[in-house]
Amino acid sequence: MSLTVCLTVTTLYYPEGGGNLWLYLNWALSFKSLGCRVIWLEAVYKDTPVDKLNELVVNLKNRLSPYGLSNDVALWLPVEGPIPAEKLCGCLDIDFASVESDILVNQYYEMSDEVLRKFKRTALLDIDPGQVQVWVKNGVLNIRKHDYYFTIGENIKPSYLKSINATVSWIHIPPCVSLEAWPVIKAAADAPFTTVSHWYSSWDELDGELYANGKKDGFLPFLDLPNHTTKELELCIYLGENSQNERNMLENLGWRVSESNIVTSSAAKYQDYIQKSFGEFSCAKPAYVKMQNAWVSDRTICYLASGKPVVLEDTGPSAFLPHDEGYLRFTDLAGAIKCVEKVALDYDKHCSAARALAEEYFNGRKVTQKLLDRVMN
Repeated sequence: MSLTVCLTVTTLYYPEGGGNLWLYLNWALSFKSLGCRVIWLEAVYKDTPVDKLNELVVNLKNRLSPYGLSNDVALWLPVEGPIPAEKLCGCLDIDFASVESDILVNQYYEMSDEVLRKFKRTALLDIDPGQVQVWVKNGVLNIRKHDYYFTIGENIKPSYLKSINATVSWIHIPPCVSLEAWPVIKAAADAPFTTVSHWYSSWDELDGELYANGKKDGFLPFLDLPNHTTKELELCIYLGENSQNERNMLENLGWRVSESNIVTSSAAKYQDYIQKSFGEFSCAKPAYVKMQNAWVSDRTICYLASGKPVVLEDTGPSAFLPHDEGYLRFTDLAGAIKCVEKVALDYDKHCSAARALAEEYFNGRKVTQKLLDRVMN
């Protein structure tokens, strides 16, 4: 019997976010590969004019059409109450989506009780491990009751888990990538290590300590890396307006810099950028290093599936992530230099290991089947 999965997403108002779209596409395509029907559920801001909303919906459906997902887009209002008929713009409504669905896989953390109760089964999918639990503890986030709670973090501090609800049992599940959508592509010999990210972020609080939690803050101890390696390093980042001084600083240190809102502004461009890269080099946001929860990004697993080795800042002990082949981890500048050079010296071996890791641990069919087995049985 085929199932219908309703997947909450946040892509409607961010049409230039190719990587953001792939975060959800990988889950949707993985469920589809199991024979599931997928309803793509987007939240709508109440004050969005109808003509603007229609423009956004048309754009979204055009982006989803190549993946066979454009016919099952549904809209809902985060505030209580039904969405006005004139604002559906040819999409399904929340009542239809809930009746049709066997399960809601929810990545919109603050969905109301009223909406959650419409669905037969609900599963929260935490893609910000540790941070979600801390946001709840600090009163920033209020998570309502779900039937199941999944997190991509392997190790979350017990005190943070207790802050949600003493009865909540978090189930670890890896992030997933659609292996069929992300085939191995060989890179040119002179291709750079790359990563894609926003550069700035807000401050966060952990155990009473306020700290800067942007991607830039994670990179600060490693900015001198280009002066110590033979491989080119490129940052595909969103710098925003008035960013020339920041760009000059990075380029003067030896980094190549490109604008993510241009270079990776669609799903196709994002995929092409990753698949033409030598591999990924990236540092983690300080939160994931502080929390040591073995966080793995949805971006990294796209590199792995494409046969690209990854060199990443260590985010904590893992029961399955390696340190030496395909997925290399560092804690300081010396370690980062060693990992980059190690990949360059035996590149083909690391490429093969990268794809093997994606197939074994992040295979979308395996991951989504594991989720469904837990929820439906």
